[in-house]
Amino acid sequence: MPSGSSDTLPQLVLEVDEATERFAGDAPDLSSPTHHHNCEHSEGSAATLAHEHDDDPQSAAHHSETEHTKKLDQPEDPNRVGWLPDDPENPKSWSSSYRWFLTIFCGLLTINATFASSAPSSGTEAIVKHFDVSLEAATLVTSLFLFGYVAGPLIWAPLSELIGRRPVFIGTMTAYTLFQLGQALPQTNFTTLLVIRFLSGLCASAPLTNCGGLIADIWEPYRRSNAISLFTAAAFIGPVLGPIVASFVTESYLGFRWIFWIMMILGGTFLVFIIFCLPETYAPVLLARRAKRRRAAENRSELYADHERADFSVSGILQRTILRPFKMLASEPILVLVTIYTSIVYGLLYALFEAFPIIWGDLRGFTNTQVGLLFIGVGIGTTIGAFVSIFLQRPLKELVPKWHGHPPCEIHLRAAMLAGPFLIIGVFWLGWTGAYPTVPWYVPALSTVCLGASFTLVFISSQAYLIDVYLMYSASALAANTICRSSLGAAFPLFTRQMFNGLGVQWAATLIGGVSLLISPSPFIFYKYGARIRMRSKFAPSLDVQMKARVEAEERGRKIGGSNEPEKVV
Repeated sequence: MPSGSSDTLPQLVLEVDEATERFAGDAPDLSSPTHHHNCEHSEGSAATLAHEHDDDPQSAAHHSETEHTKKLDQPEDPNRVGWLPDDPENPKSWSSSYRWFLTIFCGLLTINATFASSAPSSGTEAIVKHFDVSLEAATLVTSLFLFGYVAGPLIWAPLSELIGRRPVFIGTMTAYTLFQLGQALPQTNFTTLLVIRFLSGLCASAPLTNCGGLIADIWEPYRRSNAISLFTAAAFIGPVLGPIVASFVTESYLGFRWIFWIMMILGGTFLVFIIFCLPETYAPVLLARRAKRRRAAENRSELYADHERADFSVSGILQRTILRPFKMLASEPILVLVTIYTSIVYGLLYALFEAFPIIWGDLRGFTNTQVGLLFIGVGIGTTIGAFVSIFLQRPLKELVPKWHGHPPCEIHLRAAMLAGPFLIIGVFWLGWTGAYPTVPWYVPALSTVCLGASFTLVFISSQAYLIDVYLMYSASALAANTICRSSLGAAFPLFTRQMFNGLGVQWAATLIGGVSLLISPSPFIFYKYGARIRMRSKFAPSLDVQMKARVEAEERGRKIGGSNEPEKVV
């Protein structure tokens, strides 16, 4: 673990913050394995901090401190291109209104991408009849799309680190739109449909990956919480809207093919907006462009940007995007339990798409459209969860200056601690009231509000916690989390219907609720013992633990009338 005196600790914090801005600054579903590099401070060693210490993660922060000490004795490299104070080209210096426009646009892109994952689930029966396939085979239309979510982040995130966010947005949205055309055409057979669905999911994962990175590009860490809440809510609103819209389309004269036509129209519309409204926000690429312009204008070949000297070799990219996430998953108990928890929640969300038709369609005789409308309850719960999360994060603003930018990571777990019991209650409520047709339909429907709120709270809480725990390595932690939860989300629809039909609605829900009950204490355990666990980790810098002595000293100073005031975060 890094070590240092109270004098060197603030500099260590600064250096690790810079590395965090590059490798660990993204949002809760945020699933991007790559982040931007903050060039507003001295950043020589931080730019390659996570690359240079892949084999010895424990020494990364210590190396950062050593390098900064060296730089104190050496002048700033005059040939290195960086941001100026309040630089208008720095995305973090853009107006708040424009940054919120980009944040909301990212939310809409996320809704579009996740809408496509669940929309065909309302057309499952129509797909079975049209292609003359089994119900299990038709379920692959949803599952293979989600398997595209597993592979996509490993491609688009390092590519956006290499060439920037904007080209990846444009390229993937173009391909995504064309793939929808392939699904909509009547000539497409079932095998081709499945292949295209996987490729569509592969492309649709780019907004999930890059929107989180874009939010990290434009917002400072201590101002990012509301944007993260909006982004996470969007990631759940999309899957909820899918069955609602698709159920109306499927039962109309248009037929299930128009689900894909609608997705193509939406994809084309968003592509136009991306081309004309979405700028490049990835700071290292912007600085590399500035360096290139200055070299040409000033005829100074020695000018450079850090991005131009970064390690983009195949081995370096593989280490960051594939090897390190699995190394962490094999050795980090915090990451393992948080990943299990979020994977269960994500799988449960997609299990609902198969369970709702059984509970309200088979048992109560609801039409496909009526079943789709019941997802409104999940959407309402998701929205409530986002607002509750914002409320729970308000005390964090007061703690940031007190802890000099690094309050205890476990504060983020309060939302998950609140959500855990509601998740369990919601699952049992849905199962044991939904199993009996004599129970009014609205009684199990109300449970979906409870489930939707808990989904959002668990995700926002867990993603924020992983980011703060692993800092410059949180990109790898989030990548591991994304791979596991997307895999489980893809697997759940494949056996949900069989499980509910075989065990019965109430006992299938009891099984899911029992697993949720077993894992639900993990936020409480980490809230109490998380700091001790992090101190034994090779990947968690635990800056808040090291900052604790300084904070306590300042508290004692203020009590006896001293002048030690917490530094303002600017």
